[in-house]
This record gives sequence, structure tokens and C-alpha cells, in this order.
Amino acid sequence: MTQTPDNSLITTIMTLKAATLTELTAQYAELFGQASPCCNNKVFLWRKIAWRLQEIEYGGLSDETKTRIERFIDKYDPVNKKALRPDTPTDKNANRKRDSRLPIPGVIIRKEYKDQVIEVKVLEKGFEWQGQTYRTLSAVAKAVTGDHWNGYLFFKP
Repeated sequence: MTQTPDNSLITTIMTLKAATLTELTAQYAELFGQASPCCNNKVFLWRKIAWRLQEIEYGGLSDETKTRIERFIDKYDPVNKKALRPDTPTDKNANRKRDSRLPIPGVIIRKEYKDQVIEVKVLEKGFEWQGQTYRTLSAVAKAVTGDHWNGYLFFKP
């Protein structure tokens, strides 16, 4: 049976939405037992607090659900953009793994630079810009700017 939130919980959550960052930080510390939260973003803190209040009121996720979520994270890691990549490389660079910071192959990375939109296509092994293939994002950044750049800092994918 689905439980519906009672008005007092909804009222508490909506009251917290208008709270100051200091008030949210204090509420976070009380609910999570940590002196300071992981960030100073009001919306993020409000959502974390609202989630925790609901978890306390109605219970959290079951162990089975947590296990299932962990399996999905292992397979489709959204944070590191890992989506069904093969676990075993099939070429001579077998020991070299793909950098987890990179988007999956086929993604277009866009960057505005000097009133120009730079579009770089992510390949399985490298990057394509203006019909040329480059081994690293840094090489693309150097081709674009003429100067050496850390590719991740320049493109921020």
C-alpha cells in the first residue's frame, strides 16, 4: 500500500525551502550527524534534507533495492559516463584502459572559443576535429589555440 505524505511533513519540507543557508547547514548537521555538509548549495541541501526527513518518516530503501542500484551503477556508471564499455580491450594496448573522465564514443564536445564554436567528436581511440584525428584532448586544444593546454581544463567535458 502506498503511503501518502502527511501535511506536517510537507509543511516542514516546504518551510525548509525558504530557510537560509545557515539554517539548512544546521538542519543537515542534525539529520546526518556531520558538522558541515559536503557543499554550500541551498537547493542541494534542501533536497538532501527533504529526502532524509522522508526516509525517517517512511523508511529507506530495502537491502535488495540497494544491491540492485549498486549493480546498475557498476554497469552504467553515470558519474564517469561508463556505458556498456567492454571490460577487455581487444588490441595491442590491452593494458591501457579508457579514461573514465571521457564521455562515451560518439559524443560531441562543444566549446566556445574566441567567438567560434569548437565541436570535437569523441572516438573510441581519440578525438576528431575538423576531419583530423587526435590522440588526446590536449592535442586538440593545442591545435585550436596554438598553445599547450590541459585538454580536460580547456574543454571541461
